[in-house]
Amino acid sequence: MIQKLVSYLYPVKIFKKKSARSKVIEVTWANGELVLDSENTNYSYGSLQRILRYGLRNIGYDKVLEMDHILVLGVAGGSVIKTLVDEIKYNGKITGVEIDTDMIQIANQYFGLNEIKQLEIVIDDAFEFVLKTKDKYDLIIIDIFEDTNMPNFLFEKFFSERICFLLKDHGFILFNTMILDEAHNVRNRKYISEINPKLFTSKMLPRIEVHNELIIIEKQS
Repeated sequence: MIQKLVSYLYPVKIFKKKSARSKVIEVTWANGELVLDSENTNYSYGSLQRILRYGLRNIGYDKVLEMDHILVLGVAGGSVIKTLVDEIKYNGKITGVEIDTDMIQIANQYFGLNEIKQLEIVIDDAFEFVLKTKDKYDLIIIDIFEDTNMPNFLFEKFFSERICFLLKDHGFILFNTMILDEAHNVRNRKYISEINPKLFTSKMLPRIEVHNELIIIEKQS
């Protein structure tokens, strides 16, 4: 409790671990809440939770509540899952895919992710999982970073078409991206241009928390 109170004055780091995938993982009390960070960016809770909450609000909480199955690619500490369950009161199935076992151990220990009964965690590469899954989803949340880097496969046409294929009618994709230079702007515009406008509607929500841009895609019936 003292650490939480002190964190309103300055951040209090309570855990730090080297990770092969994320280099460094840190758990910190900041402004009265626990956050999960990598060396250079916020991974869960804090600003990232605000970003994805904004995206879900844009889709519409009422629509989210009617969904049966949500897929989260890139779990980290599970802040978007907590938003779905604790804030929106979503009670359908959630499948979370995370490649880094260290992340899940930390998410369970510090953020109680393993207490969420409707959540199934799959330790796998997101690309491999997307190729293998037989399910279709009402909402696919893509939030995959290695520190500040985003894997190239996320923006390849093959992957985006596969993700779109996995959507149910009137399903949504919520894709969190980072914009650090003009090349990233070009990358995102190219990504949007390759989405079939006859089957999907798409939009960008730019400059959220300075460097993040959300892409929202909806599948038509």
